[in-house]
This record gives sequence, C-alpha cells and structure tokens, in this order.
Amino acid sequence: SGLVLVKNPHLDLMEEDILYHLDLGTKTHNLPAMFGDIKFVCVGGSPNRMRAFAQLMRQELGLAGAGEDVADLCAGSDRYAMYRAGPVLSISHGMGIPSISIMLHELIKLLHHAKCRDVTIIRIGTSGGLGIEAGTVVITDTAVDSSFQPRFEQVVLDDVVVRSTELDKGLAEELLACSRDIPDFPTLIGHTMCTYDFYEGQGRLDGALCSFSSEKKLEYLRRAYDAGVRNIEMESTAFAALCRLCGLKGESCHFHLL
Repeated sequence: SGLVLVKNPHLDLMEEDILYHLDLGTKTHNLPAMFGDIKFVCVGGSPNRMRAFAQLMRQELGLAGAGEDVADLCAGSDRYAMYRAGPVLSISHGMGIPSISIMLHELIKLLHHAKCRDVTIIRIGTSGGLGIEAGTVVITDTAVDSSFQPRFEQVVLDDVVVRSTELDKGLAEELLACSRDIPDFPTLIGHTMCTYDFYEGQGRLDGALCSFSSEKKLEYLRRAYDAGVRNIEMESTAFAALCRLCGLKGESCHFHLL
C-alpha cells in the first residue's frame, strides 16, 4: 500500500498520541492536513544545517517564499527542529543513536498518523572517511556495527534484540547515478560503520581517555577498510533498522570531512 507502518498495537488503544519531542500531537494538530503530502524526509544532525537545506530545497523546487526564512514546525520544543519545503520535510536529529532513535520513533508515528504514502527518507550528514579522499560523498549500502556486522543491537527490557541494517540498494544506485551530474563531489557506495562514541569508539587518540596504541588503532581501521567500510559515524545502524521495519525507503549519504 506504500503507507508508513507502525509496529505497535498499543497505539490503537490510546485516545491521543503526543509526539513529545516534536511538540506535535494527534489532538492538538491536524497531522494529515499538515503532512499528508510529504514524499521525502531528509534528516541530519544540526538544526542550522537542516534549516539551510530546507531553504535550498525551496529555491531548487521554485516554491513560494524561496529566499525567505523557513518556520520551525517544532518551535515549541528545543530538542529537534523541523522545516518544510513543499513535499520535502527537513528534520534535525542531534548526535548519536539515542538522539536519532527518539526522533525517528516520533517521525514514523507522525507520517503514519498523517497517512503518508511512498515516503523516501535520506540521512545526510558529515562523517569520518576511511581510505578515501576528503570531500568524498559516501552513499551507504549497508550500515555495520563496530564488528563490521550488518546489525543493530538494542537492549529491550533485559533482552538484546538484533535487527537488520540493510538499506535500499535501488535507492543507493539511483543516488549514485544522480551524482554523475555533479562534478565537484566524488561519490561512491560503501559500508558505513556506526559507533556509540566519537572518541575511543572511532579509534581517536585525542579524547579524555585512550586505552589503545596508535598501532592498534591502525590495525583496526585496516580491518574495517578490508571489510568494506568507507566511513564512520554514529547514527546509521539505528536509522537503517527503524526505517526497514516501518516500511520507509531509506538511504544514508555522508560527506567525508578531513
């Protein structure tokens, strides 16, 4: 049917669904009227970047109000920021799996309540590249954990639940084809490794703690590269798992910084 799905029978028993961290709700807002025609959702860490992205989309799509400021649809909350440009929704998710997970639960419920169909969701953001030129865009085919496995492990009550992190291969190829029209950004498809930490978890030597040698770090990163990893960030496994389970066509694109 193309509808965005929620996999939670308890929602049907609730009089009202409050999306706490988006400052939206099923009784306080007409979600189908506000969001029913959304076809693309782009998410990224920073509120300022996602505002700039929405402004860019308004210009590219030739929409009314291009060049003007865009309104934050989550202005009553200081957790996330949400902007709209026609059929494109642009939302910040903060840093790390816990932050993006909270946002995605509420975003998926929002799209479900709004009766959205055939929605494509793309995470855009920065990452650390592995064995690639600075400035390269990495389109993720599979998000992997710190052991280079395509899985997202989450503790639910006291059980460890393991979910698949495969992303939409057709969408990845489509985005790669689009990149050929943009000469300034070298683009490739590769695995993205998702960690729970920016410093030790990503092999950095400059955190407040460091429990390994530079030799150990390089040996680990070489193994990651040999396993197909081309960049490292902190959200992709949760993003891939949730989108896959709820019927969203998902993809993750990262700009490799120095």
